[in-house]
Formats: sequence, structure tokens, C-alpha cells
Amino acid sequence: MLLDKPTGITSARAVAKVKRFLPKGTRIGHTGTLDPLASGLLVLLIGRATRLSRYVTGLDKTYTATARFGAASDTLDADGNITPLQDASTPDESALREAARLLTGDILQTPPMASAVKVKGERLYKAHRRGETIERESRLVTVHDFELLSLQGDTATFHVSCSSGTYVRALISDLALSLDTGAYLTALRRTSVGNITTETAVQPDDLTPEALDAHIIQPTIVVAHIPGVEVSEEERPVVCNGRRLGEFGIRGIFRVEVGEELLAIYRDDGEGGGARAEVVLCAP
Repeated sequence: MLLDKPTGITSARAVAKVKRFLPKGTRIGHTGTLDPLASGLLVLLIGRATRLSRYVTGLDKTYTATARFGAASDTLDADGNITPLQDASTPDESALREAARLLTGDILQTPPMASAVKVKGERLYKAHRRGETIERESRLVTVHDFELLSLQGDTATFHVSCSSGTYVRALISDLALSLDTGAYLTALRRTSVGNITTETAVQPDDLTPEALDAHIIQPTIVVAHIPGVEVSEEERPVVCNGRRLGEFGIRGIFRVEVGEELLAIYRDDGEGGGARAEVVLCAP
């Protein structure tokens, strides 16, 4: 299911709004948290499809990000304590475009203190709440595109395409620092996860028990970025029992399907012996 999370609620709360319409005990989970400040696409996996999470969580993401210049936030976004900067000016469009260009590609990024990253077994946000600052290791992330869309007064809006694990609020802060000023994120909207977009996503408050089935997408769509192979109906029991398959000329992971039904994800490491099952969705 594709959910369009509104601002003001956690991802867990958005999932709970869907879960109430499902049979008791049904497994459901999302594949990438959005902060309460953020809106946009949550890819939800239901039932056996939750086993596909590992293939979705790491996909690239795209966002529309809005930032205010001339002030700083201790959380790097509008939910934190805002401190206006004296004599701070807003960079012009040319400076913003060049600074954004320099922050594309593979870059090192330090996780914000107000984040769920663990250091020595503790979430950073817990230390942040105590007023502590902990040394964090920078991480390599990839920013595919960082483009200025508009600039009105002290507020700029950007398009960001990046690897999973990139903190857009940290990207905004780093951009401002490179221009000797400050900025914080005021709005963030996730518009895509891999090839999946918000085009058919539904708001949680628009869901009803009657309309639920109409908004559930096939698992094949969620993992459409993975190469697929077709097997015969006669081979279904082999796949559903997780037995090895022969070679299909594909190295790495691939989908195994009958018609439009996703049966499993297999892997062939090219070491001989065929392909082995990683995730089986169909029942034996």
C-alpha cells in the first residue's frame, strides 16, 4: 500500500490508522520513517509482503524541501529551538545554486544529534534531550540532485534526490554553513521511493474498510526495480518450498513470478549450483 502521510503525525501513527482496518494479527510495516514535520510517501508492506522490506528500505528517495535562512535550529528543523542570527543575509539564487551543486555526488554527512542513530547503544535524540552533544562518525551518502526551485525572501525551496539514509535537514544546514549563514528545514515532502511515487498514494484519513482493497498494490510493483524471471505453474511447488532453481543468466537477486504473481526473491551468486531462495512469499 502507498500512503501519503500528512504532517503532524508520526509514521507509526499513520501505520496505525491503516492497521485498524486489517484483520487482527496482520503484520504491517513501513519502509522508511518520516518525521512528524514531513509529509509524503510511505510504502507499507502487509502480511507476507513485510518480508520484502530489505529490498525497499535502501532505495533512493526524492524530496521537496523548504528552508528558512537567517536562523538556526538545534534540531536543524522547525520542530527545534530557533535562534535568529544577527546580521544574517539570505544568499542570492546564484550563490544557492552553486552551493547546492557542490553538495552533490558522494559526500560525508554527520547525523544530527536529534536523530535515531545509535552511538554506544543509545539513540542520539536521547542525549540531545539531556542537552548533550556526542561525537558522531560521518557517513558517506550520495546526493544525486540538489536543485533550487524557488527563492522568496528568506525562504528557499529545493528538489533533492539522494541515497537512503541521507538527512535532508543536515544537507540544508551544511549548505547554509558553506555560505556563512544559517538555515533550518521548515517543510519536507517525500515524493518518491525508488520508482514508486505519491501519484496513487492515499491519505490515511481517506481510508475506509470498503476502500482498503482498492489501495493495496501488488508486491511485484514494490520490487519492480529487481530483475524478474517467469516460471511455469508446474514449477510453483519448487519455488514455494524454497528449493534451489537452475540458472537464468542473472547474477545477484531476481524476482520469481508466475504470471503477475510474485512468488519469491532468489539469488544467484554465480558460484555454480543454481539460485537459492532469499524470501518466499507463496505458501507450499
